[in-house]
Amino acid sequence: MLLITVNAQTLSKETVLVETTYGKMKIKLFEETPLHKANFLKLVNSKTFDSLLFHRVINGFMIQGGDPLSKKAKPGDSLGHGDIGYTIPAEFNTKLIHKKGVLAAARESDEINPKFESSASQFYIVMGKKRTMEDLKKYEERINKTHYTNCARAFMKTGEGKMLKKKYDRFKTENNTDSAVFVNAQIEAFIQTEHQRTPEYKFNQKQIDAYTTIGGTPHLDGTYTVFGEVIEGMEVIDKIAAAKTDDRNRPLEDIRMKISLIN
Repeated sequence: MLLITVNAQTLSKETVLVETTYGKMKIKLFEETPLHKANFLKLVNSKTFDSLLFHRVINGFMIQGGDPLSKKAKPGDSLGHGDIGYTIPAEFNTKLIHKKGVLAAARESDEINPKFESSASQFYIVMGKKRTMEDLKKYEERINKTHYTNCARAFMKTGEGKMLKKKYDRFKTENNTDSAVFVNAQIEAFIQTEHQRTPEYKFNQKQIDAYTTIGGTPHLDGTYTVFGEVIEGMEVIDKIAAAKTDDRNRPLEDIRMKISLIN
C-alpha cells in the first residue's frame, strides 16, 4: 500500500468524504493510529454515520458528531451519550496534535474512563484558534494539573489509598488534627511520587509553531486520540461551528452528515 508522509503524519491512500449541508470535507486517516483508522473505515463502509448529526458545535473550539441516537433525534433532544457498544484503546502519539482541522475521538470523562479509551463512533473535528505563548504556558499548567488529579484519583482507588483515607476520615471525626495532617502528608507523598514518574508536560517546537500559526486546541493533547485530518474543505468547519445553537451547544437546525470512502 502506498503511504504518504505529510508534516510527520503518515497518511494512507484512503480518502474519506464527509458531506454536509454546509459543504464537503475530505479527510485522510493516520497510519500511526491503526485501531482508530480501521474502526472508522469499518463504520464508514457500513454506512453507520449516514444521517447522523453534528450534535455539538462550539465556535472557536470544535464540531462533534457520530452519536447514533442523533439519527432519529427530535428537536431539543439531549445528545452526546449514545454509543455502539464498545470503545477503542487510546493511541496517543506526540506527532499527532490538536491543530485546526484534525479528526479526533470523543470519549467519556476522566473520572469514569481513566484509560482515556475512545468512543467507537463519536468524533470531533478541531476548529480552535491561534494561541499566544502565554496561552500555551497556561495550557501546560492545566495539563500538568490534570495529570496530578488523575494520579490522585488512581491512588485513592488502591488498597493503600483507601486505607489512608479511612484513617484520615477517622482522625478528622475525632478532631485529632495532628494525626489527620500526618496522614494527609502520607497521601500527598504517594501521589507526588506517582505524578513525578511522568516528566512535566511541555509543548514541543512543532506544537508551538502549529498553535501560534494555524491554531487549535492544545489542552487536549495527550488525553484524546487524534487519528486523521481534513485535507480539503477546511472552510466547512468554520461554517458549521458558526451555526446558532441551544444552551447544550446543539445546532438549532439539524446538520446531518454522509460519510463515504472515495478511493
